[in-house]
Amino acid sequence: MGYAQLVIGPSGSGKSTYCSSLHQHCESIRRTMHIVNLDPAAEVFNYPVAMDIRELVTVEDVMEQLKCGPNDGLMRCMEYPFLLTLIAFKHFDSLYNWLDEELENFADADYLVFDCPGQIEIFTHVPVLKNFVEHLKQKNFNVCAVYLLDSQFVSDVPKFISGCMVSLSAMIQLELPHVNILSKMDLLPDKSNIEEYLDPEPRTLLSELNERMAPQFAKLNKALIELVEEYSMVRFTPLDLRKEKSIQFVLSEIDKCIQFGEDSDVEIKELDEGMDQLEL
Repeated sequence: MGYAQLVIGPSGSGKSTYCSSLHQHCESIRRTMHIVNLDPAAEVFNYPVAMDIRELVTVEDVMEQLKCGPNDGLMRCMEYPFLLTLIAFKHFDSLYNWLDEELENFADADYLVFDCPGQIEIFTHVPVLKNFVEHLKQKNFNVCAVYLLDSQFVSDVPKFISGCMVSLSAMIQLELPHVNILSKMDLLPDKSNIEEYLDPEPRTLLSELNERMAPQFAKLNKALIELVEEYSMVRFTPLDLRKEKSIQFVLSEIDKCIQFGEDSDVEIKELDEGMDQLEL
């Protein structure tokens, strides 16, 4: 069984920096982890790229062929059934065939981290990543979505609720175990304002939200706060990349979601029992 993180979040939320820091951390503790680039528009990497979707298709290619902008080009790159209808792209293989061929270079129990594009439509509106995840599951991978939100963005209640709604939309769309991370905590000068959003008090949120918005939005505000409160599905874990303990804590939370290490624990237990029987 393989293991995978699907690293998602808005542009600029620190996804690639997270992947780079995670790789460095795993190297320091002698743990193997492979980073996969799923962004056809990526240019610079601060981590070793184990697999790169740009070998299959790039945003520049699509923009040139379709005479479209970068955002539309990226969406077309990810919507591969559309690309396969274009004669200009006949030399490309399908996304899933490319993935299957690349996975042959890895062991069955390897741990992959997919660095995804930052366009939120990809993981909230269209079924691109959902279908990609289903293919990974068919390949016997346990997958967890890791949603990053810039902690500097969460400076007041309206922005916090907005971040929660995007996260919840991704959870519904992908149907995966989900870990929400407040990134860039190391760049935040004052962390006192963030702590109240880690375990928020619904009544306080509603009061602040009503103060900042017009009266006609009162019922909507109440419904949004109740949604966050009643389902208790959106919780954020702060991540400070300067602290190894913070990285390790986040990694351990993700490992629990995908049951990483449980098979090896069983194998060790069975080996110990076998040794005890031999001694008897």
